Formats: sequence, structure tokens, C-alpha cells
Amino acid sequence: MASIKTQAPETATGEVADIYAQITNFFGGVPTPLRVLSANPLWLRQQVEAMGYYMSHPTLSFATLATLRMLVSMGTECAYCIDRNAAFLIERAGWTADQVAAAKTDLDKSPLSERERAMVKVAVKASKAPRTVSEADIESLRALGWSDADILDGIQHAARMVAMDILIDAFKVERDF
Repeated sequence: MASIKTQAPETATGEVADIYAQITNFFGGVPTPLRVLSANPLWLRQQVEAMGYYMSHPTLSFATLATLRMLVSMGTECAYCIDRNAAFLIERAGWTADQVAAAKTDLDKSPLSERERAMVKVAVKASKAPRTVSEADIESLRALGWSDADILDGIQHAARMVAMDILIDAFKVERDF
């Protein structure tokens, strides 16, 4: 249980109940980090809308985004998100546990393409030290065929992950997997 009052899926009402139904259709239940956001339905709705956008992103693959989230969470030391995204890579992207472990220690040994690894590296760099992202970093992504919208989306996804990591740890969200 989180340290703030949230709405449980079985007793949720109104907009939160409607959003929980959407979440359940995708995940088979409502993950505890998303329950924290039920304290303010605006944030819950925005998070679910963003998740829907990224889940159907035309160029950033599921594996790219899950790897990005896992590595960003390693930087913030959010154990919940590190392990949840590692599990996503195994369960939904078809990676082996060894491939996930390799990605954690040396991204270049991951199953991602060179292009995908470059995006993850820049987004993770931005999440740790945004002022160190250079025009050369952005230009290197463009040279690999990433559009400016893709680059914005990758870095935005990393920034959103940092925010979720903060909420998960600040409100003591318990593991539900």
C-alpha cells in the first residue's frame, strides 16, 4: 500500500473507475504505481494517455522504450521500475534474462539495433545530466534516421520515467509482481 490514500480498483468510482477499466484491459489489472495517481484523476488520465501514445509509437519500439525505462530507473535507483521493465523485456519483448543483464551493464551487448541503442543512450544521458546533451548528440540521432519528434519523444519518455520513479519511491509503492 502506498503512503497516500488511493482508490482501489474494486471500489473506484467515476473517472478513476473508467480509467482503471482501460488499464485493466491492457495489463489485466491496475499496477500499484498507477493506483498512486488515482489521488488526482488528472495525473492518472494523463499517464494513461501517454502510455497509450508510447505503446503505439510509430518508431520507438516496445523493447527500446522498456530498455530506456529500465536504464533510467537504474540511475534513480527505483528498484520497482528496474525489475518491472526487466520483466517486460523478458515477457513481452522475448529477451532472455542474460540479454537483460547484459543491457544493464553494457547497452552495446543488448539485442537492440545500433540505432535504438543510440536513442536510449541519449535519452538516459538526458535523464541524468540534461545539460550535457550536446548538439552533436542530437545530430548523431538525426544521422541514424531519427526525426526531431522521435528525439523529443525519447527524451520526454525518459523524463516521465524519472518523475514516476520519484513518485513510486516517495510514496513507498509496493511491488505487485
